[in-house]
Amino acid sequence: MKKLIFLMVAMTTAPIIAKENAWTPTLDLTKSKGLIDSERKLEVYQHGIKKEWGYETPQQDTFIVIHPKTKRKSAPLYVVLHSAGHNVFSCVKCTKQVGNHDIYHSPDNFYALYVDCRANRGDWWWGGMHAKDVNLTKKNSGLNPMPVELRVIDTVKWVIDKYKTDPERVYLSGNSMGGSGALGIGLRNGNIFAAIKANVPAGIEHVSERMGFSHKSWLNYADPPITIDYSAQNDGWSFGHERLVKVMNDRKYPLYLYWGPFGHANNHARIMEVNDLINSFDWLSVRKNEAYVAFSNASSNDKLPWPDNRSDKSSGQVNAFFRWKIISDEPNKITLSLHLTNPINLKTKFSIPEEATADISIRRIQNMKVAPGDILNWNYGEETGNTPAKATGKVKAGSWGLITIAKMAISVKPKILTIWK
Repeated sequence: MKKLIFLMVAMTTAPIIAKENAWTPTLDLTKSKGLIDSERKLEVYQHGIKKEWGYETPQQDTFIVIHPKTKRKSAPLYVVLHSAGHNVFSCVKCTKQVGNHDIYHSPDNFYALYVDCRANRGDWWWGGMHAKDVNLTKKNSGLNPMPVELRVIDTVKWVIDKYKTDPERVYLSGNSMGGSGALGIGLRNGNIFAAIKANVPAGIEHVSERMGFSHKSWLNYADPPITIDYSAQNDGWSFGHERLVKVMNDRKYPLYLYWGPFGHANNHARIMEVNDLINSFDWLSVRKNEAYVAFSNASSNDKLPWPDNRSDKSSGQVNAFFRWKIISDEPNKITLSLHLTNPINLKTKFSIPEEATADISIRRIQNMKVAPGDILNWNYGEETGNTPAKATGKVKAGSWGLITIAKMAISVKPKILTIWK
């Protein structure tokens, strides 16, 4: 009898517990009209909180999903984090006009997800308004994500599952505060995002804390997404970029950085008058289930204006001209080509070198299992395969099995690199 009573109580309380922890966004049909000038379907969702996010009090939040213009199977997902001056609704309204926060504009053949952090002022993508508040920075310091960050990640996962988007092609973007949020949330979650792009991110404290920039030892997170950052040295919010560049370089993280004196701008046409490289890398073709190359210590990098030369009016770049292509990724071997972008294909005011050197690190390898300390062979030569390899050698895998080969000579003409056990 006691067992039966216990079972009845358990059956009675189980649905209550499930309901308490349930997170089911619901459609709000009253707020979707007039947000976009497009044939694309738009849906507004409202939701409460999950207990495990850690919010101290209940709150309601909103996110918006825009469908591809033409229905397609397994469409990519473009995720947008708005700036401090916007909320999710005004952010979406910006897409009515070209030049109005261009990074908010999603490709027509993608799903788009717009998340909000303005309705509840304790959020702001990392738990408070901005990085110049010393007390706030102290509150939000450390490796552990704040409730808003957990909410964003769960929202992305929910949309992937609900709309059956391609989980290997999820991209995170943001402007200003949303740009710093894209760096802080995106780099930490390489298991979700294929690539991220930040337009004039408002400080680097968020990413510095969550990625443990001050830690002497590397943290074993998933291989980070390929990162594109375009910032202006004459923008007060760009402070700290020298730290970002150094850590990304030293840890062999993938970074494409473009700068110039374009202020806290969001109009791509105007920014490109100062630095025409900001859209030169095809970040929306990156796949999470495909290996990539991270370039570091490149001879072609321009000198940073941060921290002491921010009055400099010149434009510059880090890693802007390097490209790769994965040819095969096998259990005991990976083969890829390396090259500099061709001046014929990339029209730019910048001078593209015929050859540059860089350390190259292979991340997100899919099939070849590499452990720290493994010794691997490599050769590097002409793409045709008819010419003997110009360089050969052995490389010892570093922390977490990362393969890095130093001072590779990379030219406009593609060359084949093969690495094998």
